Amino acid sequence: MSSPHSLDSGSIAPLAILREVFGYEAFRGPQAAIVDQVTAGGDALVLMPTGGGKSLCYQIPAIARARAGQGVSIVVSPLIALMHDQVGALHEAGVSAAFLNSTLDWQEALDVERRTARAELTLLYAAPERVNTPRFLELLDGLAARGKLALFAIDEAHCVSQWGHDFRPEYRALAVLHERYPAVPRIALTATADALTRADIVERLQLQDARQFVSSFDRPNIRYAIVEKKDASTQLLRFIEREHEGEAGVVYCQSRKRVEEVAQMLADAGVNALPYHAGLDAAVRQRHQDRFLREEGIVMVATIAFGMGIDKPDVRFVAHLDLPKNIEGYYQETGRGGRDGLPADAWMAYGLQDVVNQRRMIDESPAAEEFKQVMRGKLDALLALAEATDCRRVRLLAYFDETYGMPPDAPEGEERVPLMHCGSCDNCLSPPAVWDGTDAARKLLSTIYRVQQQSGIGFGAGHIMDILRGKTTDKVKQFFHERISTFGIGAEYSETQLRGVLRQLIAIGAVEVDAEKFNTLRLTDGSRAVLRGEVPVRLRESVSQPAPRRSRRERTGGSASAAAPAAAAALDTGGQARFAALKAWRAEVAKAHNLPAYVIFHDATLAAIAERAPGSLEDLEGVSGLGAKKLEAYGEEVVRVIAGVR
Repeated sequence: MSSPHSLDSGSIAPLAILREVFGYEAFRGPQAAIVDQVTAGGDALVLMPTGGGKSLCYQIPAIARARAGQGVSIVVSPLIALMHDQVGALHEAGVSAAFLNSTLDWQEALDVERRTARAELTLLYAAPERVNTPRFLELLDGLAARGKLALFAIDEAHCVSQWGHDFRPEYRALAVLHERYPAVPRIALTATADALTRADIVERLQLQDARQFVSSFDRPNIRYAIVEKKDASTQLLRFIEREHEGEAGVVYCQSRKRVEEVAQMLADAGVNALPYHAGLDAAVRQRHQDRFLREEGIVMVATIAFGMGIDKPDVRFVAHLDLPKNIEGYYQETGRGGRDGLPADAWMAYGLQDVVNQRRMIDESPAAEEFKQVMRGKLDALLALAEATDCRRVRLLAYFDETYGMPPDAPEGEERVPLMHCGSCDNCLSPPAVWDGTDAARKLLSTIYRVQQQSGIGFGAGHIMDILRGKTTDKVKQFFHERISTFGIGAEYSETQLRGVLRQLIAIGAVEVDAEKFNTLRLTDGSRAVLRGEVPVRLRESVSQPAPRRSRRERTGGSASAAAPAAAAALDTGGQARFAALKAWRAEVAKAHNLPAYVIFHDATLAAIAERAPGSLEDLEGVSGLGAKKLEAYGEEVVRVIAGVR
């Protein structure tokens, strides 16, 4: 028997809403099935990559259920920036929506509450902390009593799991929604969750009966590259200058100090870069975020405090100067590039100290040993990705239990063949030369052992490598380490090679770094297998030369026009002129509405209009991203702008 909150999804015509409100002709991938499930009153757990269209999966059911008299849908989101952008975009599309967060004053918040109580809104966005308050639950009680509580959408659902990369305890309390309003359908959404996190989401949010929709984690438009860290700042600057001059990007650093140093370095080099971290004044953070969203070509240098919920579609690169904690974090952060489906780069510089730092943070954590073991396993998976000499995309997808070439959401009956090469990551584009470092690894481990045995104390990586390479430094002579039997037996190896060997030994757990004793090295139980030659150590040759510069034509698949954004790169000269005029007009409208430009129209929509060169309102019908409300609001202006270019 259906619940009192169920309804016939066919009678609401979600596809008609998609076309009328949002201006898109067809659903993508599993969107149609998800929308039907939730519109009809069923629960759903949705895993869909960033840029895959998760928002429509709850916005369309919310609109459909509101039109059927079911009332208000509640969207739980921890992200103020996302609330503002999505509510602004919904207003532009003619949908009644609002948010309740700390940016509202008392009177504004009270007005939103009253409109919600009267069921005048289609969607209300609120943070989990607010949703759990007695005042908010009382508001929901009133709606539920009148049958006007339509749907709960829980965004960023991985935050409920301690195994996820962004655990937030307040998400745990959201189980009260199901307990208190069992008839109201729920949809939980996330872009990133491995099997362990997925199971935790189901348990914590009581979604055992929910239908699960797992999309492919592949982002085919993102090119992955991980380089050996030498001089990270210089490497980053070279990467930006060669690949993404004048384009928007995000650079992640681990510390606040490093964020400010890198932002200043880039600014001094002529890059339009801004810092962002939790230690900055709130007004400064907001100003920098607004500039990133509203201006073109801004590079944001940030800690992971920045980025979640940022919908900016034209981020052309995401760079990491420090190793993230796990693959989920890496995937989530790199996924902020190329949300518009056009080419983007995920670039990371990775070195020995990254391994040491991440291992130390886990070991020194006050968490339970069970938690530490899981975190070590997640870090090991990321280190394996960084050290990989084969296809990075294949490894990345395998972590999420997906076989490349065999996506879980492929149509029934479609022939699928596992693939071993993506052809677009750094290892596929320029297969690295590989050398056998097993002998070097055994010699390095033997040196650590003999130094410890002779001196009774441990030493750091630099000193161990000096002994192995036969360098008679003052420190070597001070401790008589030139007398050790392994002194000089690794003279044929460069310091770079040995650092690579040591990095992998730490990554596989054959060597530990004692942070409390000046980062000294010590052997582990895992050392024995390497010393006996049972575990081969294979490494990529050190590459110091950057990859050949790609032209804009190669990066965008279109023309080589240096001034054209990726979305417009394929347009002819006339089309480029129309696109530029439309962008200038859009900027004025966005400023007047106090919204990012992409909330008015995405670049792809402007490019489609520029290519079509409409001479009337009828000519604009069917343009992707141009719904009925936007056509009514902006159609005549768009035609006027186009006419002015001819």
